[in-house]
Amino acid sequence: MAHAAPAPGGRASVTGTGRLPDVFSARTHRIAGVVVPIVLGLVYGYWAAANRRSGGEITGWNLLFGFVTAIAFMILYVGVRALAPHMRREQHAILWGVFGGGSFGFLYSQTGTSVLRSSIMGLVIGAVFFVVLFYRYYTHEDAQGHRIR
Repeated sequence: MAHAAPAPGGRASVTGTGRLPDVFSARTHRIAGVVVPIVLGLVYGYWAAANRRSGGEITGWNLLFGFVTAIAFMILYVGVRALAPHMRREQHAILWGVFGGGSFGFLYSQTGTSVLRSSIMGLVIGAVFFVVLFYRYYTHEDAQGHRIR
């Protein structure tokens, strides 16, 4: 039985350039760049408001809290997403780790737990984010530190 020889670079490619083809248009990427932060922010704001009310009734203050939280999350997410690609892999991983850990710690604090427990949980989640993302960025760069795209 015949088998295909492995392609140089270790990855099969449809385009022959070593990169996988981009199946979405530039317009789709622009729309996703706007829609993703909005959807993530609304989900995060709803989640924070739901944690804060502990299954009780929805009030006007609870809605306001949810929308303010959603807007703050969206602004931070867009800022981190714009700033992170311009950093080296260590800083890039730290930035996303701080964002992920802080976001989780804030959500956890809305459940009524102590500040110490919320801080510890945020630090643990942030450390996990850092380790996973540092490994990913470290394995996706060449010897000079340039990202392989």
